[in-house]
Amino acid sequence: MTFSAKPIAESSALIFGGTAGIGLASANALLREGLPRLVVVGRNRDRGAAVAADLGSAFPRADIHFVACDAAHPDQVASTVEGAAARMGSIDILVSSAGGDPMPRLLHTIPLDEIVPTMTQISSGVILPARAVLPYMTRQGGGAVICFATDAAKIATPGETVIGAAMAAIAMFCRGMAWEAKRNGVRVNCLTPSIVGDTPLYGKLKADAFAGKLFGKAETMANLGIVTASDLADAVVFLASPAAAKMTGQTISITGGVSAI
Repeated sequence: MTFSAKPIAESSALIFGGTAGIGLASANALLREGLPRLVVVGRNRDRGAAVAADLGSAFPRADIHFVACDAAHPDQVASTVEGAAARMGSIDILVSSAGGDPMPRLLHTIPLDEIVPTMTQISSGVILPARAVLPYMTRQGGGAVICFATDAAKIATPGETVIGAAMAAIAMFCRGMAWEAKRNGVRVNCLTPSIVGDTPLYGKLKADAFAGKLFGKAETMANLGIVTASDLADAVVFLASPAAAKMTGQTISITGGVSAI
């Protein structure tokens, strides 16, 4: 069976983590491609309302709506996805980037009772929305899921043992979901940046003594330039578009040269 991917200009998109950073850049990039319907999801109600208003002013022809939701809570995610599908008529594109802002910490400094909750907090905010859209995309016969992890999923780094384990969970979840969902035309891919220089997390990392040193060293290897949220948003547009109609199960590093894996 052959499935066709919808053009972005005919699609409906749902973006978890869409009120700042990579998610917001992805919203702008998709709307510039003519996306007609968008639901943006974030935890902060005031910020989300302001973002939806700004996007609505910049793209007046699009139907843009904000929903407040904590993506780490399954019941909230399920309700949000159900509401988005009802409002837009379909969910053709999911961008799942609500993994939070985890800070690097050496493993021996992390209390034992914080390890599993930290892994769960990081991974659930990306994994749960992806699982939640699956029945809707299956019924409609296709869709594109784009999840975000980091290169810590692939490279062991001091200070990112717990973060890396959570990111690896996201990457493997995407591969498994892609394998199961392909028969219904659903594509699932994962983007794994390293340093993203214009996000709120970047400022926090640079201000932290340990993380600033760690990522400062990594920046020296980004000979192609520090990656921006817009760079990643361009990749989201590609993966959501018919140009990537035969791509699924891929974990793609975009790092500016920090790594080559």
